[in-house]
This record gives sequence, C-alpha cells and structure tokens, in this order.
Amino acid sequence: MRIDVHTHAQPPEYLEALLASGRYETVRDPSGNLVIREKGSRFLTITEEMHDTAKRVEDMDATGIDLQIISVTTPQVYFLHDKAAVDLARTCNDYLADIVRDYPTRFRALASVPLTADSDAAVAEFERCLDDLGMVGAIVGANIDGRPIDDPAFAPFYETLNARQSTMLIHPMVPAGIEVMNQYALAPLVGFMMDTTLAMSRLIFSGFFDRYPNIRVIAGHLGAAAPYIAGRLDIGYRNYPDCQEIERPPSDYLKRMFLDTVSFHVPALHCAIETVGADRILFGSDYPHVIGDITGATAVIEQSVPADALSGILGDSAVALFGIGA
Repeated sequence: MRIDVHTHAQPPEYLEALLASGRYETVRDPSGNLVIREKGSRFLTITEEMHDTAKRVEDMDATGIDLQIISVTTPQVYFLHDKAAVDLARTCNDYLADIVRDYPTRFRALASVPLTADSDAAVAEFERCLDDLGMVGAIVGANIDGRPIDDPAFAPFYETLNARQSTMLIHPMVPAGIEVMNQYALAPLVGFMMDTTLAMSRLIFSGFFDRYPNIRVIAGHLGAAAPYIAGRLDIGYRNYPDCQEIERPPSDYLKRMFLDTVSFHVPALHCAIETVGADRILFGSDYPHVIGDITGATAVIEQSVPADALSGILGDSAVALFGIGA
C-alpha cells in the first residue's frame, strides 16, 4: 500500500470562520487562489482540492496513492478560543469523519483538538473523535496560538494521548517573528521549519518522552532541521545544566519519533534515515498545498531509498502505526 500521512482537508465553514475572525488579510495569487496572510506574511493558500473530495480521489488514483491521512491545516482552530474553538473543532472533525465514512478504503483522519479552550473540553473532543468518529490520532500545532507545545496547560491532553496510546502529528503553525517574513514567502518556507524544530527540541528537553512513553509522535516536514542539528542538541545536553533533566541524549529521543517525507530533497532524506532509521520514515506529500507534491515526494523516495526500506516508507510502517486493515 501507498499511504500518504500528511495531507489536508477542511470544511467550507473553516475558511468562513478564518475570514470572519478579522485576524487575517487576504489576497489572490496569480492562479486565483486565496492567500491568507498574518502581519503581512502569507502562511496559507486555499486550493480547491481542500474542499473537493472527488477531485482528491482522482488525484490519488492518478498518482498511485491508496490511502490518505487527512487533517486540518495551519492555523488549526487555535485562532479561536473557548467555546468558539470547541464548536469549530467539532465542525472540522465531523466533516473529516464524513469523508472517511464515504470513502472508508481511501481515508483516515486526525482530530483537531481545541487546545485554546479549557483542558476538559479539549480532552472531551479528542475522546469523541477516537470513540465516536473512529479517528486515528490528532494533529497538534508546533505552537498553540503562540504558546509552546510543552506548556503545562496541555498536560491533561497529553496524559489522555498517552493513556490511549495514540498518535500525534506535529504540524507547524504561524511562527514567532512572522512579521519579518513577508518577503519571499519565508513563513512557510523557513518559519514553518523553525517552528517544528523548536517544538521538537522543547518536547525532548522538557522530558515529554519520559513522561508520555506511549504517545507516538510524527514530526512533519521530515522533522524540519532537527535531524540536521541532532549533534548540536547532544552537545547542549552534555554541556548545559538546563538541558540535562532528561534520561538520555536528545538524539536518542529523535529515534523515537516518526518523520514524514515532506521535504523533496534527497540529501535531507538520507540525513533523516541515518538519524532515526528507515523504519521511522513515513511517506507524506503535503497535498493539496501549492508547495505540496505527491509526484515529487514519491520520486525522491523511489530514487534514493534502499530497496529493502521502500515498502516500509511508502506504506507498511503507516499500516502498523495507524492500525490500518487491508
């Protein structure tokens, strides 16, 4: 099987809420797609496939993708708070669950969790997604409306994830400092990568993996810069007292994460495989973002991965991780 673990879909109501929030600016790109900006920097482009499941299935068939794991993209539901965030999360989760119900052999879904609401509401919605909607995990922002991913306020949610032995995909959100990224589309190209790298580093040094050993973590975009700076994180562990409140070196914790292949760069894929092992690499395309690429992502894997690791990366490891039947 070929399973794409990093793809996005959203209900029309999500875009309506995003625009109605008054927080964001919009423009049109040369292709007519709606571009969402914050503080002058673009971070999201809306494509028709985000709302068109039939077209999505056509593209999957054309590119040989058997199944997609779908989730709502940046900025998640974090631009709203309290009950408004819960209501939007429910709308998004019901929408994704309907897609899975209509196409049970082609899709699974990750829950949007309203972490900007109170912890009881966030946990309740996540458990509803697992128990009533049959979702296979959650998507969690690398930051939650500016709050770090390891903020103690999120502990009840992580405790539930751990108790349920569930999976979370770390996905970049609007990064800190976005106001200096308005030229050259630097927010998605560079800022997102730094957001994920920071989140992974904070989880490691905060002892997250020691406290929650049963959470299966996927880091999007090939773990961003984390595999490349693994040695630097280990040096920090050896030399800085505030980096030593964990049981093992950071590179050991990196090996406990899964990384998706949204990078499209052969040397980066080689670095990730050498850092965490081929059995921790999952196929991902970032479809249907304008900078996602199913064909390119597949080609990079097929051209550069050893034959004995190919089937695992393209789908077998995801089958085991998400408990996907034949």
